[in-house]
Amino acid sequence: MKACIFDLDGTLTDTLESLTHSVQLTLEEMNLPQITKEQCRQFVGNGARVLMEKSLKAAGDTDGSRLEEGMEVYKRIFDENCTYHVTPYPDITDVLKELKQKGIHLAVLSNKPHRQTLKVVEEMFGGALFDYVAGQRDSVRRKPDPDGVIRIMEALEVPREECLYVGDSEVDIRTGKNADVRTVGVAWGFRTREELEEAGAETIILHPKELLRLV
Repeated sequence: MKACIFDLDGTLTDTLESLTHSVQLTLEEMNLPQITKEQCRQFVGNGARVLMEKSLKAAGDTDGSRLEEGMEVYKRIFDENCTYHVTPYPDITDVLKELKQKGIHLAVLSNKPHRQTLKVVEEMFGGALFDYVAGQRDSVRRKPDPDGVIRIMEALEVPREECLYVGDSEVDIRTGKNADVRTVGVAWGFRTREELEEAGAETIILHPKELLRLV
């Protein structure tokens, strides 16, 4: 294996507090009822717009009439709070360092907006671990479309058979399959093992150190 591409939220970092906090502040500013952390957990994975669309609907905006307003508020609030209580999952940093020492290219591909993806990765892991970091941008279709994975493989000059994609959600499982790369689901993130199995995950790991034997 020559490259590992990782999802960010729920895979490398526990960002649920930052996402929930930002959504709740957004709803509060819009004078709408709060949603729960568990609701937010289920809403994340498809990017900020889908997160806000589902959150607003759960808070009473059933016709989506306030989505654009919500997006403007959320973008401002999330940019200020994207690292709020964010932490790497236990042993993730050590595993990343060991993979790097083995000469494996490391990359991040997230549906989190690109600016905040860069901020979280830089603050949690510094600038030396990852060879490529990409969040959601208008120029690239978001996951589960394979465009992001394909761009990273091209940039790193790694063939698909030498690439591993790692993520925690049904979106990630579909992303890896759509890109035709070996895909690993992680059961410590925002989805359960059962949900990953339902999404078609063929390989599921329970601890980051299990990655070392897969590569």
